[in-house]
Amino acid sequence: MKAVITGASSGLGADMARVLSDMGYDLILVARRKTRLEKLKKELKTNVEIIPMDISSTFNCMELYNKIKKENIEIFINNAGFGVFGEFSNIKLDKELDLIDLNIKTVHTLTKLVLKDFKEKDYGYILNVASSAAFLPGPLMASYYASKAYVLNLTEAISEELKRNNSNVYIGTLCPGPIDTEFNDVAKVRFSVKALDSKYVAKYAIDNMFKNKRIIIPGFKMKTIVFFNKFLPKTIKLKIVYKIQKSKEK
Repeated sequence: MKAVITGASSGLGADMARVLSDMGYDLILVARRKTRLEKLKKELKTNVEIIPMDISSTFNCMELYNKIKKENIEIFINNAGFGVFGEFSNIKLDKELDLIDLNIKTVHTLTKLVLKDFKEKDYGYILNVASSAAFLPGPLMASYYASKAYVLNLTEAISEELKRNNSNVYIGTLCPGPIDTEFNDVAKVRFSVKALDSKYVAKYAIDNMFKNKRIIIPGFKMKTIVFFNKFLPKTIKLKIVYKIQKSKEK
C-alpha cells in the first residue's frame, strides 16, 4: 500500500502522512523544503521516499509523475497550495500567478495524470484539498477563493463522470474551514474564528475518503455555514465575507 502527498512538509499534509503511516501505508512525500521532509520521514512508521520539488510548474508536475508512475500508488493527495490577502488591484500579479499555477494548474495536471492510471486499473483514491472558501466569492482573498472553487467544481465533475462509468476509482474534495497551520502566516492574515486542529482534520479527511465521501467538510460549525450559504443572496454573502476577511487583516 502506497500513498503520495504533495505539500507534505508541514501542517495538514504532514498530519495526513502521519495518519496514513499509522495505517500501514508507505509514502512518497513531495514539498519544496527538504529539511522538513527529512525530519518528518524520521518520525513515520513505514517506508518513506521524499521528493524535494517545487511542483508549481507543469514541467515539474510531469517530472514528478514520471518519478512515481511505476509505483503501485493507491492514494494521491493534492494538498499543496497557498493564499494571498489584500485587495485584488493591490496584490502583485506575479504572486497571484504563482497561486494560480500551484492551486489550479498543478492540481489539474496531477489529477489528470494520476486519474488515467487509476482508471486503467479501476482502483485508487484521489483527494484534492480545497477549502470552505470554494463555496463563496472572496473579496480581499479573491484569487484564493476562486482557485479553490475551481478545485471543488473540477473534482465534483470528475466524480460524476466516474460514477456514470461505474468506476471503482474515488475522487473527492476536502473543504475545511480555518486550520491551525502555517497557512495564515503565508497568506499574512489572522483567523477571525477558532481554527480546527490539523491532526483532527487529517484523520477526519482520511476516514471520509475511505467512506467515498465526495465533499468532506470537517467540523459542525463549518457544515452549518456551508448549508445555510445555499439560501443567502450573493449580495449578502459578499458583504459577510468582506467583513470576515477584513477582520483577519494583520
